[in-house]
Amino acid sequence: MNAALALQKTKKQLHDSGFKLTPQREATLLVLLENEKDHLSAEEIYFLVKRKSPEIGLATVYRTLEILTDLHIVDKVSFDDGLARYDLRKEGAEHFHHHLLCLDCGSIEEIEEDLLGDVEQIVESRFHFQVKDHRLTFHGICQACQAKKELEE
Repeated sequence: MNAALALQKTKKQLHDSGFKLTPQREATLLVLLENEKDHLSAEEIYFLVKRKSPEIGLATVYRTLEILTDLHIVDKVSFDDGLARYDLRKEGAEHFHHHLLCLDCGSIEEIEEDLLGDVEQIVESRFHFQVKDHRLTFHGICQACQAKKELEE
């Protein structure tokens, strides 16, 4: 989705929830859109926002990220490094997308396809638990690292 369309949709979501798309929120959202595949931490987002808008403080970025998380515009994700990272929720996504985390190089790939539909149905029927969302991260070795190891052997 292009940035202008994403900003319009986010502005509507914020407005519908009683918030405004302030310049600070817009700057934060633009950084997320420009770095969509990077799974940035709040501090990384802050440093990128600061380049464009030096007047914005870290607390403002944190507050903005919390609002965007509460409204399901972004998802807060934790990987092996212990940092909370932020990931834009894909438009129309019913659930959070899945990740492949390489234990060697730390790369993170996304799986857009929802692989857990059948599992959700089993959980709901067998355990009488209403599933609202799920998160799945596969920990392993990426294709590039596997190829590198083969060359070393």
